[in-house]
Amino acid sequence: MLQIGDQFDRFQILGHLAQGGMSDIYRAFDVVSKTEVTLKIPDQSMIGDPGQYERFQRELEVTNTLRHPAVLHGVGSGTYNRTPFLATEFIDGKSLRDIIDDEAPMPPAAALALFRRIAEGVSYCHDNGVVHRDLKPENILVRSDGQPVIIDFGLALTKHAHRVTYANLSATAGTPDYMAPEQIEGQRGDARTDLYALGTILFEMLSGRTPFSGDNNMAIMAQHLRGVTPRLDKIEAAVSPQVAAIVARCIMRKPDDRYAGVAQLVAALDDPQSADLSLLELSETPERASFMRSAAFKGIAASAAFIAAFIALAILLQMLRNK
Repeated sequence: MLQIGDQFDRFQILGHLAQGGMSDIYRAFDVVSKTEVTLKIPDQSMIGDPGQYERFQRELEVTNTLRHPAVLHGVGSGTYNRTPFLATEFIDGKSLRDIIDDEAPMPPAAALALFRRIAEGVSYCHDNGVVHRDLKPENILVRSDGQPVIIDFGLALTKHAHRVTYANLSATAGTPDYMAPEQIEGQRGDARTDLYALGTILFEMLSGRTPFSGDNNMAIMAQHLRGVTPRLDKIEAAVSPQVAAIVARCIMRKPDDRYAGVAQLVAALDDPQSADLSLLELSETPERASFMRSAAFKGIAASAAFIAAFIALAILLQMLRNK
């Protein structure tokens, strides 16, 4: 790991920001442009891995091509001492994860205003042939002026993306909380996959929890595939049935049942009174919730847990092979 003051190519290290599953991320000073940047350097164990190279290429393509206030801008990339790197603009702000942890359940007006700007950024990406496929609060930064910025496009589906396998990933890599059912089933996904993640993020912003939970990743994935989606307006009284219906449509299990695109979601947020309230009938009812908490259900769930975990593991492994 690089230390403060170390020189890496034209960058002077100012601090270590984070360590992801495959990269170290640093705050650095570009001595050429005289600006602060974020520097992403792969873990030594990932160097030489074709999957890691493809991930960097995807991020490079997206961040150097797209220009939108809600999309991270790339400023350079290359190789130094046989180590690849990616440099992007430095975002002075905090992650949406931190905001949710500190403030959720967020007041609906504030949450919707911020979320709408995030959705506009995702819609711009889709209009330019980029599907993020890894949207979650950790991958959204919010500047001090309130402008959200979407980051980490390493798993994005682009016009030129190759199908690759990340050899060093395991069944426990990442978080399943925002994964659409089709991703869990091993499909590559499309714009509606990002819609599912957006709906899950908005659900969490407004309620302080994600729609599905479990003791482990496999249990959560099984819930995405078979669980009953709870009604957001029943969890958080401040949320209107109209907004709850909009969220419910985003996280419908079948992609065809969701909005056709993020632009439709934004339009729905601008006119919530037009929301289809019948979607709420598909959500959890008080009777269903009572049964889910009952001893009988827990006994059934316990007997099925092993089978569900085995199926989910097989599905996830297939998904990783198909990326």
